[in-house]
Amino acid sequence: MAVSPSKILGGMVAACALVLTGCAGGDGDGGAGGDGESYTIGINQLVQHPALDAATAGFKAAFEDAGVEVEFDEKNANGEQGTALTIAQGFAGDDLDLALAVATPAAQAMAQNIRDFPLLFTAVTDPVEAQLVDSMEEPGANITGTSDAAPISDQLELLKEIVPDAEKIGIVYASGEVNSQVQVDQVEEAAGPMDLEVVTQTVTSVNEIQQAVNALGDVDAIYVPTDNMVVAGIASLVQVAEDRQIPVIAAEAGTVEGGAVATLGIDYEALGRQTGEMALRILRDGEDPASMPVETATEFTYVVNEDAAERQGVTIPQEILDQAEQP
Repeated sequence: MAVSPSKILGGMVAACALVLTGCAGGDGDGGAGGDGESYTIGINQLVQHPALDAATAGFKAAFEDAGVEVEFDEKNANGEQGTALTIAQGFAGDDLDLALAVATPAAQAMAQNIRDFPLLFTAVTDPVEAQLVDSMEEPGANITGTSDAAPISDQLELLKEIVPDAEKIGIVYASGEVNSQVQVDQVEEAAGPMDLEVVTQTVTSVNEIQQAVNALGDVDAIYVPTDNMVVAGIASLVQVAEDRQIPVIAAEAGTVEGGAVATLGIDYEALGRQTGEMALRILRDGEDPASMPVETATEFTYVVNEDAAERQGVTIPQEILDQAEQP
């Protein structure tokens, strides 16, 4: 995703591209595309923030790159699960060729309502835990997509490099997001061997974020997972972190743009584009979502915000800066 502040750096640290978790296949009866063919696709995005916006943009770019005409019906749930459900119910009755859900709660709402045409998801951390698919290799039903599972162990190593004396880290996350609970569990598992204690606070709305950060108590750093509610309200978290001189490490680059110090995260635009390429295989080649493995990302990017580091009282090690490149 594009990074605009002048002191935010991004660099590729893995040569691998987005890969499949298995070999896609299927002989579904979707329309065989050709020159001049066009489609109608509904998009249900949970909330507006840089990561999800980038995923949606990448999805649409895949069709543009392929020269395929698409009419997109884009809806945004503004972070409300009830609104995401209403959007899904509306799409279920529309004459769509395919639908896309962006983020886990939106995907859950869509999966509950859409049965009669293909459904893809992106920016979903654990689609099995979210009960969207039977397995990563054989999703089943009419749904498949891409996962944004973060390299959490590597991100905690990054945290330790920036805050070498860290012993206790705090996490604020939305209690209603399955994807966030999965990440918190993974952080707690990875933190043990690193001698890191993890304390957590949950929120049910953006308005609760500042109070939750203060309730973490005396922590040495804050880790922000790909939690849609917290990322949407990242300014509130960062304000407290700066006031208390607590460095913030993020799971994705958009949060660094919003004021975190650093991340080693995925490229959401590339993830969205990969999802769009899956959609093209369904629409033009007739592949069956039920047998198309969920795809994951293995391409990660260092993104750092030196201004945020200064405001939060830390210095980014030169070796990290050396691995980042000016965008």
